Amino acid sequence: MGWNDTGREAAAAADTGSQGTGTDERAERRRLAAGFFNRVWELLERQDRTREQDDEMLHGAHASRALWAGTGTTANLVRGEWQCSRVYAVLSRAEPALWHARRCLELAEAAEPGALADFDLPFAYEALARANALAGDREQALSWLERGAEAALRIADADDRELVATDLKDVRGQL
Repeated sequence: MGWNDTGREAAAAADTGSQGTGTDERAERRRLAAGFFNRVWELLERQDRTREQDDEMLHGAHASRALWAGTGTTANLVRGEWQCSRVYAVLSRAEPALWHARRCLELAEAAEPGALADFDLPFAYEALARANALAGDREQALSWLERGAEAALRIADADDRELVATDLKDVRGQL
């Protein structure tokens, strides 16, 4: 599965064949949430974003997260907060990056057993490391990097472990 694939899989898994008005609305919200999530990923991967694309990326992350509320799973909410944090980090906005990283961890820690993939908690730690590095708190960033690396050891899939390791290495390089 892979962190970067999460939104793409969510788009494919949306309840597009549901019956009834309430269920149809829920399916549409899920479809839109996944679409915004995927578009934000596309923009995050671009090195040559315009200011307008930065705006689209920021608002898209919030739109996705808002649409998941009431329609998504705990994993969708955790990943939505992670994505908001990442967008703010990419835009060099430490305070909101920290806020969303903390919320990501809060949701991840409160999740029922089995509600999250084994990579969700390590990515929450990565978000906190990245946001603290951006905020200039090297000690906190290093602490979260250590927790992220330890948690990543428990990720079963090698590709998912590598995604976390790559992001943790990227943060370490910023210190």
